[in-house]
Amino acid sequence: MREARSTPVTDFRDAYRALRASPIVSAVAILSLALGIGANTAIFSIVNALMLRTLPVKTPERLVLVMPGPGRTSWSNPLWEQLRARDHEFLDGAFAYSTQRFNLARGGEAELVNGVFASGEFFDVLGLPAILGRTFTPADDIRGGGKDGPVAVISYAFWQRHYGGAADAIGSTLALDRVPFTVIGVTEPRFAGVDQGRRYDVAIPIAGEPLIRGAQESLLDERSSRWLLVMARLKPNDTIDRATTALRGVQPQMREATVPEQLRPQEAANYLKGPFELRPAANGPNALGQQYRQPLAILMAVVALVLLIACANIANLLLARATARRHELSVRAALGASGWRVARQLLAESALLSASGTALGVAFANWGARLLVLELSGARTATALDVGVDWRVLLFTALVATATTAVFGTVPALRAARIEPGEAIKEQGRTIAGESRSGFGSLMVVLQVALSLMLVVGAGLFMRTFSTLAHVPLGFDPDPILLVDANVKRSAVATVDRPTLLERMREAVLAVPGVRHAALEVITPLTGSGWDILIENPDGLSLPETDRDVWVNGVSPGWFATHGTPILAGRDFTHLDNASAPRAILVNETFAGRYFSGVNPIGRSVRRVRRPGVDPPWLLIIGVVRDSVYVSPRDRIPPTMYQALPQLVERPLPGATIVVRSASGSPALLARPIAAAIARVDGDATLTFRPYRERVREVTSQERVIAMLSGFFGILALLLAGLGLYGVMSYAVSRRRTEIGIRIALGAGPSRAVALVLRRVVVLVALGIAIGAGLSLSASPLVAALLFGLEPRDPATLAASALVLTAIGVMAGWLPALRAARIDPARVLREG
Repeated sequence: MREARSTPVTDFRDAYRALRASPIVSAVAILSLALGIGANTAIFSIVNALMLRTLPVKTPERLVLVMPGPGRTSWSNPLWEQLRARDHEFLDGAFAYSTQRFNLARGGEAELVNGVFASGEFFDVLGLPAILGRTFTPADDIRGGGKDGPVAVISYAFWQRHYGGAADAIGSTLALDRVPFTVIGVTEPRFAGVDQGRRYDVAIPIAGEPLIRGAQESLLDERSSRWLLVMARLKPNDTIDRATTALRGVQPQMREATVPEQLRPQEAANYLKGPFELRPAANGPNALGQQYRQPLAILMAVVALVLLIACANIANLLLARATARRHELSVRAALGASGWRVARQLLAESALLSASGTALGVAFANWGARLLVLELSGARTATALDVGVDWRVLLFTALVATATTAVFGTVPALRAARIEPGEAIKEQGRTIAGESRSGFGSLMVVLQVALSLMLVVGAGLFMRTFSTLAHVPLGFDPDPILLVDANVKRSAVATVDRPTLLERMREAVLAVPGVRHAALEVITPLTGSGWDILIENPDGLSLPETDRDVWVNGVSPGWFATHGTPILAGRDFTHLDNASAPRAILVNETFAGRYFSGVNPIGRSVRRVRRPGVDPPWLLIIGVVRDSVYVSPRDRIPPTMYQALPQLVERPLPGATIVVRSASGSPALLARPIAAAIARVDGDATLTFRPYRERVREVTSQERVIAMLSGFFGILALLLAGLGLYGVMSYAVSRRRTEIGIRIALGAGPSRAVALVLRRVVVLVALGIAIGAGLSLSASPLVAALLFGLEPRDPATLAASALVLTAIGVMAGWLPALRAARIDPARVLREG
């Protein structure tokens, strides 16, 4: 008698019925797979969006980033103009651009959009036509504007959002920083700009930059101001090496024509010989991708380990299920089913589990990827990544699902294929059996514990890094502070009078009820901005230039009180430290210790290094303040000096940040009355409000995301390892029930039964921890660059992780141990 011939349809129908017969096992398996596959797909979606997806332009593989020196990406406009005049000789076109935020509001609180200064070749080199109107050309990229005057091209998203998709947007006037531009075109929906993670709204020609910044503050003719990125398209069939050789052939003429006037001889020599480089840029310059390359690689490894742990757990579950069904499967073999036929049904069950877990995992991935993008975004500039499903994500998910099915489904299927017809009779006995399955299950548990230890150690390192960074003493208290960026470029005052106008604004803010302190600053610490200079050696020192790099900020009286940074010696600025008074500075502890160790620095003077045509003034030290973080809590606090803001006469100020310390309550509640107070002083100023705490939170956003994800996956790994150990021990107790009953009948107490089970638990966990510790120590140097304040082979983290896993193992083994202790020997002997 033979079993009826089967088809894939009947295999899957029978598999569905079998899975429904054990819903708890099926649900646990599907949920484990969903979390594992979903996590892998979510992280890969971010990798795909940042690293793999090319720009939606013509032949993106021919695009390159032109770099003016090793590791340098920014260009001055005069240097770009030199390349622009020659690029046709060895490139199929080049363009320059710079990102900028434009303000649509005419006054009061700013309405900022993402803008781009782009050379006239921008759209032509990228091969991007307009879907409405036209794009601008080199004829539009001339100072004062072309025949249509100042023009702008807008993105499809901005067109929909700002104009409602109306066709009459073409020809309309768009005011950017209160300068009218004529909208001449709309780009296609799929193009969002060349910078991954940043969508553009409005593009204007580079020659329109003086209209936005003002003629006096324009960078177009500044040889020392590097603010542009340059991209190019290789000629058909050309290579990067050949194009680089040709570019370096014209480098001497380009460099010699653009040497910044204030460079010292050695600096000028270095400028002249800095070699140009080309780098592939099919997905743009991709600074965001460079920033997150290593964290994403670490996270891909983490989620792969989670999936391996899930697979090991499911393999154990399915093998236990198959063992429990040995009688059923052996009957089928006795009825004529071949081993391949039996294996096919178990593989069909695995495939159904994998398909269900994948479907649920894709939904989880879609939500998880968007949540990650949201976490990576700042309040100032949102990170915009298209993490939608494309062919790469689909292929990756399909490969992961197939590999997963193979990993957890193969061993149970092969075991089932070897079942003999006589097993149906043998399984009716209650002898001690199943040791081979138990051995495989134990191996899976050891694997789970080892991999879980790696994940828990990694999670511990990343969470401690985030905690350490979050608790670095900043040198000031950001919680009660509101940052008010005040731009006065369009105010009806001369450039030299802007500091006076800003001081009047500060005084008006200080009079607002609820404001305790208010001050002005040029650089806001922790915003990524910086201003550093090189000073001459103070008397008695002969330090190399690398040790004379000093960071600078321009601040008003009351700045230190507003931040809560104590003045340790000397005095604060006053209204007498104005443009006509001797130049005064306060310095931080690091500055005083490095340049005036053991000497009172107050009353001493320093100055910048001399440059051709520049004789910098002496700066008198009037006070010493406590150290505070400047750029990032990861960095060592640099020697810093604070200049009186009214004395920054050589640095035109487009505006400043008004730092407001609230007397009580949330500082954000002060925004409206502050805006009203400033409007009474100058209604033309544009304002942006932001609580300082938000900025501090953004500084550690990368570490926070990694800690959050690694912590979640570490907990998930512990749960899966605990479930795996519980399953193996429960199975072992059920298979050794007769043996344990006989032992108890012969005088072994329940405590011996508990010890019997827990002894095996300890052995399995100890083996897993030993292997996992070795793997963790070997892999830990790979994450060293992401850590802060601790070593990658931190013994405390490793020991704590091992203790946590041991506790989870004991808890997982405790219930099976209690079940073993409660076995009734008389009942076992009667059943035997």
